[in-house]
Amino acid sequence: MIRGSMKPFSKIACIGEVMIEILGHPSGEARLNVAGDSYNTAVYLAQLARGSDCTVSYVTALGQDTFSQRALHEMQLFGIGTDHIERRCDSNIGLYAIDTDAAGERSFTYWRSESAARTLFSAPGKVTLDVLAQFDMVYLSGISLAILPASVRTALIDALAAYRRSGGLVAYDSNHRPRLWEDAQTAIDVNNAMWGVTDIAVPSVDDEMAIHGDASEAAVLARLKASGVTDGALKRGMAGPYDLTRSTSGLTFAPATRVVDTTAAGDSFNAGYLFARASGADQATALQAGHELASRVIGHKGAIIKI
Repeated sequence: MIRGSMKPFSKIACIGEVMIEILGHPSGEARLNVAGDSYNTAVYLAQLARGSDCTVSYVTALGQDTFSQRALHEMQLFGIGTDHIERRCDSNIGLYAIDTDAAGERSFTYWRSESAARTLFSAPGKVTLDVLAQFDMVYLSGISLAILPASVRTALIDALAAYRRSGGLVAYDSNHRPRLWEDAQTAIDVNNAMWGVTDIAVPSVDDEMAIHGDASEAAVLARLKASGVTDGALKRGMAGPYDLTRSTSGLTFAPATRVVDTTAAGDSFNAGYLFARASGADQATALQAGHELASRVIGHKGAIIKI
């Protein structure tokens, strides 16, 4: 839902899990990258923000292992603020591997059940929910919520509601990984609660249909509207985004000319769209910016490219 006119925002926090990405090659070799859905969005936001007054920070928990240190180093290279990252002595960073088919569609294998990110906002820790107050906008995803214990998840949603009452903006992508949730009903309930504390919604139609069992895009749009979602974009892949503000009409989006790997398509869209909004762009311009960045990213292997 949106509360009147939206104020400008320049201090952005992305909350979630950063992981080590194992990218296979037909030769049998593998490349290690640093990635993760909300982290990918932070990377693209930080790259877009260079030379502007917009700052991007990442909020997560990491271990003390070599790969956690690598992730921290790469964040700093991209200009992402790392002052609000918990460091755990008893947990490590999570891992995932990507396989892509001939059409560029990907499948994932995860090793994340004991990742440090699952302890974010949990005692004992120095990073608390009070950190939200330091930012103009907070962005998170369904994965950000699904990895947390139920009690912490509830506390985070409550904190986001209080943050909004104090003038903060919340952006949310219901990015869905069924295996991360306790059960299907919990995913439905948590996402419904999140839409109630969201200002800018950036879900994908596929995720929304998977979570709620909607039979069509029209059903997704009707349900989101009934939930109070009136700002943002519904991602529809090559069809381009749908304007959830319903303030534009007749927009068309050129399909990507080259599709190699669709990893981070939605994450990069979110960054392009949200940065345009942060910069004061109108809805049509922001939708186009998100679509163009996503189209560029899926022309390359892996989640992260330099832009």
